[in-house]
Amino acid sequence: MNSETEFIGMDIHDGYSQIAVMDPDGTVLDSRRLSDADVENFAREHADAKVAIEASSVYRHIYDTLDEHVDVTLVNPKKTRVIAEAKVKTDKIDAKMLAHLLRADLIAESYVPPADIRRRRDLVRERKRLIDDRTRYKNRIRSTLKQSGNAMRRSPFSNEGREQLAALELDPIDRKRIESSFRMIDELTDEIATYDAEIRKIAREDEQVQLLETITGVGSISAVTVTAEIGEIERFGSAEKLVSYAGLDPTVQQSGQRETRGPISKEGSSVLRWMLVQCANNVVMHRNEYFVEFFDRLNRRKNKYVARVATARKVLVSMYHMLTRGEEFAPPSG
Repeated sequence: MNSETEFIGMDIHDGYSQIAVMDPDGTVLDSRRLSDADVENFAREHADAKVAIEASSVYRHIYDTLDEHVDVTLVNPKKTRVIAEAKVKTDKIDAKMLAHLLRADLIAESYVPPADIRRRRDLVRERKRLIDDRTRYKNRIRSTLKQSGNAMRRSPFSNEGREQLAALELDPIDRKRIESSFRMIDELTDEIATYDAEIRKIAREDEQVQLLETITGVGSISAVTVTAEIGEIERFGSAEKLVSYAGLDPTVQQSGQRETRGPISKEGSSVLRWMLVQCANNVVMHRNEYFVEFFDRLNRRKNKYVARVATARKVLVSMYHMLTRGEEFAPPSG
């Protein structure tokens, strides 16, 4: 084990990692490929080291193994663009660059939530994936009806709509495509219901979730999803930083003294952003006066899309203050 701090970059892949071990002067001491099975022994051998790995779809088990033994940092790949934009990309170069950035204290760190929040994220994100899958089958049915010239006035997914659809004269292949899609929709709906039940169980035991549920129009599934995606609220120093994290802040282009605001940045968690827009729809539908007045005013001046996104941002700002203060929803008077 080295007496000086070592800086290690790990370029992680499925089943192996390319490692680069660097000393404080920038000299590469070791560069090789490491199998996943060897990661724990490697971490023990370098227990005084600092390690940087990039956030990816396969990072978690490597991160958890390293975290038991070394000081590990999860790198935000979008903010650490040196690697992503390099003209020459190899595993060795990427690992070496991670080690160098770590040594130079130039790492843009990604947040790693505690294990309980990670489990919640897995739950709400898988639910969202199932909903997306169901939507694809619904769109397949709509497309088949449109292509066959069978426009329907009512939704084909309501009970009445299904009865109307069953009475249509359709090509046998179109009928088969629609029926198989409905079978998948029904299976997915049943599966989503099991996730909903698990999420509601979490809601009954979580004080932060129950705070958010005091907003008329925000239910348990919405509240659990939002808190899971936000993680620990203490890591945000202001409501503006949380809005930016959610990607609901407008993009800004500046030229000289002129500043132009564009569409929202869409950075960060797409699941959080999607759920906040659902919350915006719900608070308006449930006639929550604080948000309805804001939505209606923007809808008259701009359009429904702009009003909906701005309302989602306003809902999130309210949630921030509720969570940081531990207070129920209380809109300002006057």
